[in-house]
Amino acid sequence: MKISGTFKVDLAPLDAFEKGKNNIQISRMSINKTFSGSLAACSKGEMLSAVSPVKGSAGYVAIEQVEGTLDGKEGSFVLQHFGSMGSGTQRLILEVVPDSGTGQLEGLRGSMEITIKEGQHFYTFNYTLEHLS
Repeated sequence: MKISGTFKVDLAPLDAFEKGKNNIQISRMSINKTFSGSLAACSKGEMLSAVSPVKGSAGYVAIEQVEGTLDGKEGSFVLQHFGSMGSGTQRLILEVVPDSGTGQLEGLRGSMEITIKEGQHFYTFNYTLEHLS
């Protein structure tokens, strides 16, 4: 299945264990999202990022637990993020953590793409739902 929609995101700084050294900025943020469309859900999670002194070079990892409905099925699942950018290229991977689906979303597998156009956040979610016994 392939669905798409929009989401709103609110990031807020959290105390970080490490601040970074040698001009590397390490930060920690809370994630609060509201998804609209075929994924009608809210999520909460945390992000760790590192920004280098070279303009446009950074990386982040994040975990967020999504709870709501996916194509009318209720439950929750966890998304894992891996993002990096530098030298004019970007790489962003968002995948469902295996076996993290609950309720009617048990057996969920998939990956999500995020795009931002004119300040609006969009998602495309490719998923399968294997019914477990």
